[in-house]
Amino acid sequence: MRVMSDLQAKEHKRFEDIKQIRSDGSEFWSARQLAPALDYNKWENFSRVIDKAKVACKISGRELLDHFPEVRKMVKIGSGADKNVKDYELSRYACYLIVQNADPRKEVIALGQTYFAIQTYRQEVRDRFNQLDEDSRRLVVRGDVRQWNQLLAEAARDSGVITNEEFAIFQNAGYVGLYGGLTVEDIHERKGLDVRDKILDFMGSTELIANLFRISQTEEKLKRDKISTAAEANKVHNIVGNEVRTAIKRVGGTMPEDLPTPEKGIAQIEREQLAELKRRAKEKPLMLDE
Repeated sequence: MRVMSDLQAKEHKRFEDIKQIRSDGSEFWSARQLAPALDYNKWENFSRVIDKAKVACKISGRELLDHFPEVRKMVKIGSGADKNVKDYELSRYACYLIVQNADPRKEVIALGQTYFAIQTYRQEVRDRFNQLDEDSRRLVVRGDVRQWNQLLAEAARDSGVITNEEFAIFQNAGYVGLYGGLTVEDIHERKGLDVRDKILDFMGSTELIANLFRISQTEEKLKRDKISTAAEANKVHNIVGNEVRTAIKRVGGTMPEDLPTPEKGIAQIEREQLAELKRRAKEKPLMLDE
């Protein structure tokens, strides 16, 4: 087993120090304390991450009130007066979901994922995956794609893909490999999307999984092979995309360009899920005074 680095130990202590224990022995983390620990300085931004985590909790079949109980607390504001604000007593599982949906560009998020055992969360999702409806499957996989796409962007930059134009060419190379020669523009047109629509938001779960494999394997290969130029990075992305396509063909799967395009985009599904959560919260509120 690899020994934890000094930095990891220090950051893990950051999360351990803000853990609280109730009189019954159960543990929880205050959302108001977790936010700055994850480098979120604005509650409004962190609140949006909590909303996404709630959706993931609902999808996993867990009770929101068991993991995101809302409380009120008094805090000091700039004038020195006390203000009554909303907080959450987050379970460890709720924290799993929060770091899964947080900004992956923040270094502390990766350390938070380690501390809160993100792989345990992902395994639990996989165990339930076949029981989910298609929209819920799409939300789960799209979340992983977002994380890996950010990691891929960082790996590409380290490999020499610097400008926006170079990154667009790099991204296109991967799609061309996976989609049998179709460019990003071709796929966009084939799906009948509007100009501002994101291709990944209009993929079914099967198509998303194929792209997740393309993205994750490209990120790993760029780092493993120590790629140092944009041209080499483009070639790697194209090769990996084509290898994923070949694997699909080998097992008799449907080519990604032939898979149906969902009517709803991911953003619409997320809005609907959040609206449903808010409706349920109004019907059955639970407010605990602290």
